[in-house]
Amino acid sequence: MTQENNILEGNWFGQAKVLSEALPLLKKYSGKTIVIKYGGNAMGEERLAQLFAHDVALLRQLRINAIIVHGGGPQIGSMLKRLEIKSEFIDGLRVTDEATIEIAEMVLSGSINKNIVSAINASGGMAVGLSGKDAGLISAVKLSRTVRDPESNIEKVLDLGLVGQPDHINPIILDTFKNSEITPVIAPIGVGPDGETLNINADTVAGAIAVATGATRLLMLTDVEGVLDKSDKLISSMTTAQAIAAKENGTISGGMIPKIDTCLQAVENGVEGAVICDGRAPHAFLVELFTDGGSGTLITER
Repeated sequence: MTQENNILEGNWFGQAKVLSEALPLLKKYSGKTIVIKYGGNAMGEERLAQLFAHDVALLRQLRINAIIVHGGGPQIGSMLKRLEIKSEFIDGLRVTDEATIEIAEMVLSGSINKNIVSAINASGGMAVGLSGKDAGLISAVKLSRTVRDPESNIEKVLDLGLVGQPDHINPIILDTFKNSEITPVIAPIGVGPDGETLNINADTVAGAIAVATGATRLLMLTDVEGVLDKSDKLISSMTTAQAIAAKENGTISGGMIPKIDTCLQAVENGVEGAVICDGRAPHAFLVELFTDGGSGTLITER
């Protein structure tokens, strides 16, 4: 067998071709900040979790400032069930009392956060775990929701307990990591005005951090392919105006609405582009960043 056949057989030539074609995109993101929201099945499945950690380590080698924000709703639910602590949900949000927030912080800032950090470190990266409490990273206020009584048409304010939304992001500690080899991994826990611990939706935290750090991209890894049209075909890109119209005509509905709202808010506040993509697909965010075809649905201003 000739040397050329050996190369083709091992697909080395093909790998080199992929790297060569990716060069313009590698240069585009070098030195830039990318915020990745990590959660869902991608976080719970061991093989995908290992691939994710490896890909995050690669970003640092490419001089890309990656910031990871993770969720953990299912894991919190499992721990509450194990401890026989009952949970109530209103409009998809967990009502969080003192007992629940203690468990939520333990799971998010403890086991989940450190597992992600350990996986990235084991893949050759250098990661450090944070929560919104560290260095005053996330100041939050209590989240309130209103519902309208269908009979009386009177709006009622719902008390969700210790559930928060970001009020201010202090990016100083994240700026410290920017020019280092360290990747911050952030648990979505914030501090309220009276020093209380607040549990925050990870999507919302990722969007707020992307804005505060001037990120080039916000990548939302989900359990779906992206935004689908009414024929269930992937919409590869949308402007903010198109995304708003898709919400109004019902193309975007259900659990996709809050993710789209996070993306819209990020783009409208200076993030160059926000992407909703399938975290169950191996190397999903590498495909999005470094191939012309991309992955998922890209939302931009124009």
